[in-house]
Amino acid sequence: MRKNKICYTLRCNFLWLLLMLVVFSQVCSAAIRMNGRNTADTLLKRLDAFNVEWYEPGGGPQASMPLGNGDLALNVWTEKNGDLSFYISKTDAWGTDTRNRDDWNKAGGVLMKLGQIRITMDLPANLSRHIQEAQFIQRLQLVNGEIIIDRSVGGCHIRQKIWVDANHSVIHIENKSDLPLKWRVKLNDWRLSEGDHLTAEKGIIAWYHQNPSDAYPALSQIIFGGVVKSIGMIKADAAQLVSKETAKSATVSIYALTVQGASPDQWYNEITDSLHRCEQIPLAKAYAQHRHWWHKFWLRSWVYADSDTMALAITKGYVLQRFISACAGRGRYPIKFNGSLFTTGVPGDPDYRAWGGQYWFQNTRAMYWPMLAAGDFDMMMPLFKMYAGMLKGNESLVHKYYGHGGAYFAETAPFWGGLPYMGPEVKENWTGHYFTPILELSKMMLDYYSYTADTIFAKDYLIPIALAGIHFFDQHFPRDKNGQLLLDPDNSIEMFWKAHNPAPDIAGLKSVLKGLLLLPESLISNDDIAVCKRLASIIPPLPEGEKNGENVLLPYTGPQTVEGHNLENPELYAIYPFRLFGLGMPGLNLAIRSFKMRAFKDKGCWVQDPVQAAMLGLTGIARDYVHFNFTRKDPHLKFPAFWDKGHDESPDQDNGGNGQNGLQQMLIQSVGTKIYLLPAWPKNWNVNFKLHAAYNTTVEGAFKNGIIQQLRVVPLSRRKDVITHYSVRPH
Repeated sequence: MRKNKICYTLRCNFLWLLLMLVVFSQVCSAAIRMNGRNTADTLLKRLDAFNVEWYEPGGGPQASMPLGNGDLALNVWTEKNGDLSFYISKTDAWGTDTRNRDDWNKAGGVLMKLGQIRITMDLPANLSRHIQEAQFIQRLQLVNGEIIIDRSVGGCHIRQKIWVDANHSVIHIENKSDLPLKWRVKLNDWRLSEGDHLTAEKGIIAWYHQNPSDAYPALSQIIFGGVVKSIGMIKADAAQLVSKETAKSATVSIYALTVQGASPDQWYNEITDSLHRCEQIPLAKAYAQHRHWWHKFWLRSWVYADSDTMALAITKGYVLQRFISACAGRGRYPIKFNGSLFTTGVPGDPDYRAWGGQYWFQNTRAMYWPMLAAGDFDMMMPLFKMYAGMLKGNESLVHKYYGHGGAYFAETAPFWGGLPYMGPEVKENWTGHYFTPILELSKMMLDYYSYTADTIFAKDYLIPIALAGIHFFDQHFPRDKNGQLLLDPDNSIEMFWKAHNPAPDIAGLKSVLKGLLLLPESLISNDDIAVCKRLASIIPPLPEGEKNGENVLLPYTGPQTVEGHNLENPELYAIYPFRLFGLGMPGLNLAIRSFKMRAFKDKGCWVQDPVQAAMLGLTGIARDYVHFNFTRKDPHLKFPAFWDKGHDESPDQDNGGNGQNGLQQMLIQSVGTKIYLLPAWPKNWNVNFKLHAAYNTTVEGAFKNGIIQQLRVVPLSRRKDVITHYSVRPH
């Protein structure tokens, strides 16, 4: 009996323990799940500190906020009379010049605005007289990719929410009011007198621009434009909709489309088909999907530094620049360095931008290098696709001009590519004998492959472009008396024209050839491997010489007598972008000496010193340059991350891109299989971050009070490859 009782007691205790273990397990699982949600929620909540808020309306496009979905973008501002206004831009809205611009700004087409929209609320007389005194707030809400405008007029609350659907080419403006109001929507297309068209369809505003058939083939017959539609609104005239009756809410939707080689009727049919597809998705569902895209974007990577005003300013600049890039970085064509989609034009010409419509590779690259560490790989594809689209035509021109294979990309080119003849007898100029861009693009693509392991990308983009560049350099230039490749005449970027064996191209060839030879054999043929090995064996050494009695890198080989034409340090291309020198690599002291003795130490815009300083572990210099970039606001523009034009056009994207890249390199550097963590990070700056590294790796951590408090490396197998500059708190 006693034995049975003991067994019964033990059995009960066991069952009780088992029950407790199950409950404990469920509680722990719930806690882990909740903690995961809280972690995401906390990270997204941190963005609120960097929302931009304005408390008074007015100022025109110079007082605008940016918004966009990667292809379709807005400059949004409010008028003092209460009207909401915005310019609409699109990455593929390429027009031909119809104004009296100079030839420089005609070249490459004009990336035009689609037009301007103005939304007016018809307030009762007893409220309209108080509009100037209304309580007002306009907020860029980063986490959801939207702008919210709240007004309180005589006790009546009015809210307008503007968002550009992250998944469809449509702009939504949701208007809500405590009182029933009438609303007006008006299109302003300043090109109507120059050939733009308004259609006669009922109940909507539809307009388009059509390039002439005799324009350059890449621009010929492009049609772009939009349709404005709102349930409950009717046409007041061809360019204006008005509410049929008062209501407490009114949603205005604007659809945009660009086509080429179609008739206006075909364009209209396509845009209305797109409109109908979008209308099949309930607005609340579309908005939820829009928010989901933005939340995923913000959780890909982040950098939040604090501790002092400098660190906070840098964080704010980094966050806002990443937002601006996301607003314009997923379209058919790459981000324009000279203002992106957010130029404000000049009086009488909203389409104007300094430096015109062409792409300058040395400027365009600045926005794209930091996308690797940010994990914004989808935003890099428009750049790669544009240059891949140029390749065949450029190969044909190289064969026509010089009778050999391969290709290169001109430093300055329209989106469709093309090359001028630049034989050795042609007079030197800024970008003529300038062959470097294909090498740097190849290096960027090699990095993209190392970060993503995307073999389809490697086969379709990386290998064709990189090998075209290698074949060009191999076949275009002669050999010297020792059998080495002789790069002459060859610009040392824009700085030194027709130099002898310039450093950037030597560094580029060494870097790209090394990267190609490290690719899996499945991606590159034996014949191409043989060409790469042969060329690698005859690349001349990097130019070196004496300066102030010390050995340093030089811009080109031989006596330094070529006239300089810019404010650049070509010898430092061996550090960035081609990374032959840096932490964990031979010759670090030579690179540091060369950097410290550089001729030009300017800041901002396309200056790459913040990136090079970080790559060399020069913490103080990197910090100061990055801070300069992220506080260099254009004094004529209200938005805090519309950077001063410097050598470009406001808002300058070079400035923000180089600031991003420099900040990332201060935190994390991928060098071969190694990851250097916090190699140029100030000890007194606390930071929480997640960034991407080579081999599909992410590194997430928290640094506080001089110690790495948290460190998470995914996959875990890569933890052994992390080299930390500061000690890690033991766990």
